[in-house]
This record gives sequence, structure tokens and C-alpha cells, in this order.
Amino acid sequence: MPKPKKRGSNHQRGAGGQPRNVQPFSDEDASIETMSHCSGFSDPASFTEDGPEVDEEATQEDLEYKLKGFIDLTLDKSAKTRQAALESLKNAFSSKILYEFIMERRMTLTDSIERCIKKGKSDEQCAAAGLACLLCVQMGSGIESEEIFKTLGPVLKKIVCDGTASIQARQACATCLGICCFIVTDDITELYSTMECLENIFTKAYQRDRDTNGVSSTHNTVLHVSALLAWTLLLTICPMNEVKKKIEMHLHKLPSLLSCDDLNMRIAAGETLALLFELARETDADFFYEDMDILTEKLRALATDGNKHRAKVDKRKQRSVFRDVLRAVEERDFPTEMVKFGPERMYIDCWVKKQTYETFKEILGSGMQYHLQSNDFLRNVFELGPPVMLDAATLKTMKISRFERHLYNSAAFKARTKARSKCRDKRADVGEFF
Repeated sequence: MPKPKKRGSNHQRGAGGQPRNVQPFSDEDASIETMSHCSGFSDPASFTEDGPEVDEEATQEDLEYKLKGFIDLTLDKSAKTRQAALESLKNAFSSKILYEFIMERRMTLTDSIERCIKKGKSDEQCAAAGLACLLCVQMGSGIESEEIFKTLGPVLKKIVCDGTASIQARQACATCLGICCFIVTDDITELYSTMECLENIFTKAYQRDRDTNGVSSTHNTVLHVSALLAWTLLLTICPMNEVKKKIEMHLHKLPSLLSCDDLNMRIAAGETLALLFELARETDADFFYEDMDILTEKLRALATDGNKHRAKVDKRKQRSVFRDVLRAVEERDFPTEMVKFGPERMYIDCWVKKQTYETFKEILGSGMQYHLQSNDFLRNVFELGPPVMLDAATLKTMKISRFERHLYNSAAFKARTKARSKCRDKRADVGEFF
């Protein structure tokens, strides 16, 4: 005979039979709790995906309430809790435009980031540097952002130049220094000072007087790569007379980095060379490089590299990049790329634009498309004009339902399978050989 149900059981337990009365979590549990709150921030589409109508105002209030809690947790005694709070804020800032919320709390956020970079360990410093980048991306160029950079700039430079700090922290701070300076700096003196700081890092990777022909990789290579890419980003906003000086200073030294054992360093050096040639030819249409034959020979070797001791994935990536670099140096050509975001399209048609896009894509991750649609600063950088305003009815007509997407994907899969089957089935074409 079945047992009778207990009265009040529905009041005692929530969904899934879990008790509603939960004990307060400890410092260790806080890190897990903070991460769970923002699990959906990485994908902006996760907020509204073929679901019922939601109260946007209530959702925004709930989000801001959670973010206030994360900001408070950045001051917690537990390092795990602080790091988790920083990561959660990063996820939110990369996937939503929160200008007004941040404007009211920018000094609090700046103080928290400064404290975490100064006193935290490696992982916490990396998370804080990443949050500083996103804070400036959200604020855009303006007086408020300049105040943030005046506070954080000296701290970031100190970590970048500190040989006792962890390589990961120095790498993150170098990237943050370049991006924040790119966004906020109108002071040309500060721009040159930041570039000099980054130069002092990556120039250590240049080939010195050695008996060997190549540049050996060290544990500092990741730092050199980040410093070089950040420096290259800042070079794109320098006045032309300064660009000429930098080209004369580095164009003959950068090719030595193409012999580095590290793939990322070779790629960073190759793309920087392509960008330098592009800028040099903009300033002087008859620009002439003395060692062009030697350089193109190196680039061609990298574009057709077949060394067996390298991984196939690395070789494929290297060949793809250096084919484009070789075309840029030899033929002054750039393979145009198209980026889709919402109803809009953006064409990347030069190395300067590619470098800028790749830098912000690395910081924003999956939120890049959302920011290209809605972030005024990024739209100004890429000359996209004011954000395109679409009403709810237009958006609804543009959106494809899940069922329609399923039918389209199924049809495409069947067509692709048939086409491949015809190519693979060669029994009718193969004769007998003796």
C-alpha cells in the first residue's frame, strides 16, 4: 500500500526536492557562488532565445543587484572569492553595455582593481588587468576614462617592468596598458611614455650577438609577444613623424624574431612587419627597403614550412598567416575579411584595422559582436557610425525560429553528405592495374 504524502512537503522543499533553507556559504564557497551567477553572461543571445516575454526592467535590476554584490566581493579576505568576483564582472562587462551603472561606481571599481593588482597573486592580477581593459572599453574615451588610466597606468607599468612578478601577470598588464592607453590617451607624452615602456620589454627578444642563427625561446617569450602586440596597437594612432622614427628603428630588427622557436612570436613579428610596411607606404608611396630579398625569402620559407618536428596545426596556422604577410610585403595586397554582427557588415581591408579588431576581439570574446552593435566607442574606432536602432517588430521578423534553423541545417547536411559521397566514391573511375 503506498505511503501517504506528508503535508506541507511542497512548502519545505523547492524545485528538484532540494531544501530551501540553505546554510550561509563560506569564503571558499563564495567563489563557486559568484561564478554560477554569471554563467550566462558570455553569450548575449542567452538572455532572449525563443522564450517568453520578460520584464526587461526587472531583469536589469536583478543584474545590477548581482553586480553590486560582485563589486563588494572584490574586497573580500579570500583570494578565491576576489578572483571569482573579478571574473564574474569581466563576463558581465564583455556581454552587456553597462555605462550608467559603471559611471556611478567607476572610482570604487578603479580602487578595487588597483588593490587587486598591487596585492594579489598572479591569477588575481590577470583577472584585475582584464577587468581594467573592459572598464575602459565600457567607458570609452573621455575625462572619466582618463582619470581611471591616471590611477591604473603607473601600477600597470610597475608590474610590467617588475622582473620579480609572474610572467602571466606582466603579460596581462602589458596588454591592459596598451589597450587602456589606446582608448583614453589624448596626451601625446603619455602615449610615447607607454610605448617606450613596452619597447623596453619586447626589444629584449631581438637577436643579440650569438653563435646560433636563431632566437631561442625563453619563459619570457609570452611577455615579449604581448608587449610587441600592445606596442603595435599604439603605433596605429601615432602621428606620422613618430611612425617614421619607429619604422627606421625597428624595421631592420624585427626580421630576427621570425627565427624564434615560438610560433606566436613568429606570427606576431610577421604581422607587425606587414603593418609597418603598410604604414611606411602610406607615408611614402616610393618606400624602399634595402633587405627586401632577404626578408621575402624568410617569409616565403615560413609560408611553405614543412618541418616534421612541428605540429600540423601549428604549421597550418603559420602558413596561412605568412601567405598573407608575404602578399602584403611583396604585392601590397591584403585579403579583405567580412565580419557580420546583427544586420550589419564590417569589412576589414587593411592590417591596421585587422590588428585593432583582433586586439578587442581577444578582450571581449563572444561579446565582440554585441559591442560592435551597441558600443559607441568601438563603432567610432571602426567608423561604423551611430548604433542602428531596430524596433521589436523588425527584430522579430529578422529572427529565425529554432524549428526553421533545424530544417535549414538538416537540408544543408544532407546536401553536403551527398556531394562528399560522390567525391569519395571512385570505384567507377578506377581501372585495373597490373
